[in-house]
Parts: sequence; structure tokens; C-alpha cells
Amino acid sequence: MNKDRRLSILLVIGIVAIVFLLSRQFFFRLDLTEDHEFTMSKATKTILKNIDDPVDVKAYFSGNLPADFELVKNDFQNLLVEYNNISKGKINYRFIDPGKDQTTEQEAVQNGIQPLLINVREKDEASQKKAYMGAIVQYGDQKEVIPFISQGSAMEYELTTAIKKITVKDKPSIGFITGHGEPEFNKMAQTVQELSVIYAVENVDLSKEQSIAERYQAVILVDPADSIPPDQFAKINDYMSKGGKVFVAVNAVNGDLSTASGTVTHSSVIPWLASLGVDIEPTFIVDAACAKVTVQQQRSNFFSFQSQINFPYLPLVSKFPDHPATKGLEAVIFQFASPIKFAAGASGSFIPMVTTSAKAGTQQAPITFDVNKQWSNQDFPLSNLVIGGVVEGVGGNKDAKLVVFSDGDFFVSEQGKVNPDNVSLVVNTIDWMCDKSGLAELRTKGVVYRPIEDIEEGKRTFIKYFNFLLPLVLVAIVGIWRTQRSRNIRMRRMQEKYS
Repeated sequence: MNKDRRLSILLVIGIVAIVFLLSRQFFFRLDLTEDHEFTMSKATKTILKNIDDPVDVKAYFSGNLPADFELVKNDFQNLLVEYNNISKGKINYRFIDPGKDQTTEQEAVQNGIQPLLINVREKDEASQKKAYMGAIVQYGDQKEVIPFISQGSAMEYELTTAIKKITVKDKPSIGFITGHGEPEFNKMAQTVQELSVIYAVENVDLSKEQSIAERYQAVILVDPADSIPPDQFAKINDYMSKGGKVFVAVNAVNGDLSTASGTVTHSSVIPWLASLGVDIEPTFIVDAACAKVTVQQQRSNFFSFQSQINFPYLPLVSKFPDHPATKGLEAVIFQFASPIKFAAGASGSFIPMVTTSAKAGTQQAPITFDVNKQWSNQDFPLSNLVIGGVVEGVGGNKDAKLVVFSDGDFFVSEQGKVNPDNVSLVVNTIDWMCDKSGLAELRTKGVVYRPIEDIEEGKRTFIKYFNFLLPLVLVAIVGIWRTQRSRNIRMRRMQEKYS
């Protein structure tokens, strides 16, 4: 080996060593995903930089996982590396294999990490294997459990939220107005749980308070069954006049599937909102883009079956006006909503947040629901009817905000389980109104499911041929370059003065 070659090898080794050392100090990666899935948010960076004491993360992942599950482990590990770099070493982590011995497995289960059964194939035999994929985040004596980390989940949101929840010292307060037959917390369990991450969630009884305390970042009024006295509405108005934020979800109409009937509610909230310029029309919105319901159908005297049919009274919203609270949402399902209009001349400015599709309509109450109705385009002559929006500057105070949804049940359930995006819409809206941490943008961040059959024909064709032809084009370019290079070398050697 000559001297020049040895020098070149040493130079390459030196460059690699320098790059390795620099990479430990400076973390960088290029994110080409459409939703910037792998780009760390400002909210996460702010939270990590403000941590006072070390946070310990124990990641429980089983060994020898199938490739797709191993990818989840690698993504989570890369995320922890980045957290450690941004926090300047405050995020300590280690990976533990619960399958290595029984004691470690019991430790994982006792910490709230539950196993799941996955299908594996070994030696041409299919079997099920117990796998652990969770983490424990600990800060002093505070602990938060992430029981399961799945492929496509919002890893950054789950991890950042856990860190935020256990490191925050003084949570700001938000209040749920009670005392008028509003839903109990257990019927809004998912929403209350999400809000509790960064807020102290409290009840506000307006009959016992002289006024709504200014310490509340926002107050929430959810579909009261009983009337609210005028003096209590006056307290809400006074709160907004001081820059307060109010979230209202109320039903102007009520649908009962058990009796197949729809009626007007006559809620006292409706005229109060009208006095502020927000008019909710007591009619049923119908939308061609809708959810399905299960109905019992009978084919003969001896045979009946259940089937799912489109039910336009349940609008399914997948396209939203451009607003921070709806960013990243995939689909929100409403039930028996009504159109909202903002009165001309009212104080403040109205911004739609949620609207129907381009094929919508209204039906007057009272009404009888016909599950066998054959819907046509003539039933949907309207478009983009407003289901939810915000009045900014209500009552003359530029800081005041009044958010109104014409469905008081879209995040309420007797079983406490509702569509996750319904919950995200509520919590994102509260965050947008009063939270400065920026966690709202993380809640819906993750791998978005977009099946190729839902892509436009032209774009689908382009993607297909692009993926097929690009490797061939690259190989052809390299081949032409190498051929031209070899030809140039031969030409130089053929010249008389070549030496």
C-alpha cells in the first residue's frame, strides 16, 4: 500500500470520527413526511428545556419482535435519543426486556404495562407470542404510565404529555358549570382525562358563586337539562367582559332513535346565545357525508338480520375550515346538530370552526326518522352549514372568546367511550383558547392513514409510475455516466501525448 493510499484511508477515518463526535452534540435529520411526523414540535422543545430535574423513562419492550413491531421500538428509541439531546441529558432512558426473567415481567405488569398477543411464524409454524410495548415515565415520586405504544400512534404527544403531566407544578384551572342537569364527569371521561393532563378540572356552581373567578382559564357549559336563571347568565357575561373564555355545547333539537322521533329542546341556553349574536336554528342538519347506524331488518316472517345504513342525521366531518383547533383531525361525528348563524351587527367577529360537507340540508322538527328512506341529491341542497364556531371579542373585550357547538352530545356517552377525534376537537379547542404550551398540535400528530384507493386517479397513477420508473431512471443515469467516463478515459489514452 503506497503512502498516498494510506493517507487517504487515515483521512477518511478521521472525517468519520469527527462526524461521529459532532453528531453527539448536534442532532439533525431531514423530515420529508407530509405531516412532518418526525419533526420535533416547539411545544416539546419548550417543555424539555424547562425541566429542572432528571426524568427517567423505562421502556418495556419484548425481544425478538416481528419486523413491524421492532420498527415501533426503533422509532421510540430514536425519539428518546432526541429528547435526551434537547433536554441536555435530563431525559434518562433504558430499555428492558420483560421476557428475560419472571421477576422483570412481574415488574412490568405491576407498573401497569399489559402484554398483548401477537401472531408470529417460527420454523414454518404460526403461533402467538406475548409481547410488551410500553413505558414508565418517572419524575421524583411522580409516575405516569404509557401502557401500550403502537405503530402509527402519536408517540411524541404521549411521551411529551406524560412528561408535562408529572413535571408541572401549578396547573391552571378550568371549570365545568354544574347545577342544571349537565352531564356528569363519568359521561365525559375521555375529555376530562385529557384536560386533566395540564389543567385542574373543577366544578363551578353559579348559584353559590358571586362571580366566576378570574383564575379560571375557561369555563365549559355542556347541554344543561334544566333552565339557567338570568342572573347566572349575567355572571357568564360578566366573566367574558373581563376577557374570559367560554365553551358551550348545546342541543337545539333532540333525536331519540328508540322512538325514531326528533323534537325541539327549548333550552334556555339558546335565547341567551341569541342575545350575544349566535343564532342556533332549531332544525335538524342532514348531511350526505354521515355516519352509519345499525338497524334490524326483516327479510321474511322467519328471518331477520342487522345491517348498517347511512344516517344523514349524524354528520361525519372530515374537512374543516383552516383553524388551529381542528388541525390534524381526521373525522368528527356529530349527532342531531343544528345550523349556527351569527347575527349582523352583533359585537365581535365570528369564525366557523366546523362545517358540514358540500351536500347538506335541514329538516324541521318535530320529525319522525325513516331508516328506510332512499336519500337523493335533492335532499341536500345546502352546503357548509356551520356546526361549531367561535366569537372573538364578544361583549366588547378583544380577549374574550365564546366557542359554540350546536351538538351537546358529541363528546358525551353513557359508557364514557366516544370517537377519539371528538375528544380531540374539544380539548384542542380549550387548548387554543387558553393554553400556551402548544400541546394541542401534538394530540393529532401521528401516522395518518390514507389508503391509496382514496387518492385521486391522476395522483394515484403518478405515484405508481413514479415508484416504478424512478429506480430504472437512476440506474440508467449511473450507467450512462459510467459509460461516458470510461469512454473519456479511453480517448485520453489514445491521444499521442497521453503518458
